[in-house]
Amino acid sequence: MLSLITSALRTLPALALMGALSATAAEAQTAEGYWQGVQKAGVLRCGAAVAPPYVMRDPATGEYSGFFADLCKEFADVLKVKPEFVDTTWDNIVAGLQAGKWDMSLALNRTPARAMAVQFSVPAMEYQISLAYNKNNPKIAPGAASVADIDKAGVTLAVMSGTAQDKAISAAVKNATIMRLPGNDETRLAVTSKRADILVDASDTNQLFTQSNPDWAVALNPTPALAKQGVAFGLPHQLSAADVEVVDIFLEEKVATGHVDELIRKAVDEVLKGAK
Repeated sequence: MLSLITSALRTLPALALMGALSATAAEAQTAEGYWQGVQKAGVLRCGAAVAPPYVMRDPATGEYSGFFADLCKEFADVLKVKPEFVDTTWDNIVAGLQAGKWDMSLALNRTPARAMAVQFSVPAMEYQISLAYNKNNPKIAPGAASVADIDKAGVTLAVMSGTAQDKAISAAVKNATIMRLPGNDETRLAVTSKRADILVDASDTNQLFTQSNPDWAVALNPTPALAKQGVAFGLPHQLSAADVEVVDIFLEEKVATGHVDELIRKAVDEVLKGAK
């Protein structure tokens, strides 16, 4: 009897190991990646805050365009699902992703603060903040080259609330007034109507503004840089490394082949045509 008990005890570790391996195998078979879940749902939800040429929305039709909107559509094609755009604001674009209201946020600047709340793909492009203004504005010195040169009492800076440029300019200025507005159209109108002196926005977006107003508008890329960051897809924090890699491989190929540059040019042309 003792020998039988001893023999049984000796087999317990092996049985336990086999059981653990079986459980692990079963878990591996049933484990599902995030994008497989999206495929089952049949819809890729993209959180979209308007900021031409990254993301644009036709107010008449509700249709989305812009190069990040195009990338959302193309990634949906990779997954063989339907793209769905969820309208949001820059103030809520991170919180909405955290709350699971959409699967990825479009055109999100990579910052350490945001990286504590969400994950990022590799950048689709590099981002720099510039300052656009009326070259005839007496408040702006002709030789202005830095943020310090325009950070004066009486100078008003228009910026989209909750954006990376809002956070960057808020940390950099001490004397100028910051006018925070909900959207790109409102910030541009503030400068054209002279309620604000300077438009604080991404350098490529401000380039569109100056090209649309060549008679008076100029843009300054301050030295040192106000901010220089990658612009990427924001992804849920719980995504596995393998899930993030799916998006990274998709974007790396689009960037390396020049396809993202083509999408940017198309979006810029769309904005300029709309401004005429």
